[in-house]
Amino acid sequence: MQSPSLVHPTRFAGRSTRRTRHISAALPFIADLRNGTSYAPWQVWSGSTTKEAHFVPMPKKVAIRIYHKAVEWNRRGKVSGCHGGLIGTPVLLVLHTLIFDFLNHASGRLDPSYNAIQRKTRLCRQTVARALARLKELGIINWIRRCREDHDAEGRFVLRQETNAYAIIPPTQWKDYMDIDMPEVPHPTTWGATPPLPPLIEQASSIREEGGSMAAAAARLDTDPTDKLAAALASLGRTLGIH
Repeated sequence: MQSPSLVHPTRFAGRSTRRTRHISAALPFIADLRNGTSYAPWQVWSGSTTKEAHFVPMPKKVAIRIYHKAVEWNRRGKVSGCHGGLIGTPVLLVLHTLIFDFLNHASGRLDPSYNAIQRKTRLCRQTVARALARLKELGIINWIRRCREDHDAEGRFVLRQETNAYAIIPPTQWKDYMDIDMPEVPHPTTWGATPPLPPLIEQASSIREEGGSMAAAAARLDTDPTDKLAAALASLGRTLGIH
């Protein structure tokens, strides 16, 4: 016959027995039979992985350029509810700390704890969490949650939370970001089209400036019959004996 405390954990929550205490202690992933509540087997974030993180090296000049592009993007406009610009002053402060205080440029390693970021920025934990979430929302950074395998004092298998592994993302992958330093994309109708040439008179003048002969300049003037002025100058050259 089944124990009533196992069948109705909430109904018999106040009747704690030695057996139920033993089961809930040995199997932390089941409901707590003393009060009917359930909880996670280990105190780690959902999606945490035990796999090793692979960091990508980032030269210091590249990291500095990324930060300055973020500052410039922040200045472009104001958003309601975001203090200090499009990104926000606390968010930029956290990004500055990640790049200039914690990023190992040679290995790319970037895995500070929340407490370490708090000490450097002097921001509260909640502000740091919001700033990191904002950076990820904009595509400026990304992270993976990590944990490690361990055993508790009684020898039972447990997972323990580790610090996040962060990555700085290039500006080309930022959300809705337009690099003003990049040349404008040509219109599709101009792809493969021959760029327009300067007027014949300018071409003839360039020939002379580059050391070409009068005959070569006059010949260039005579290449387009629709250009009346150039054709008249070419005719004058022939009259003067310039061939």
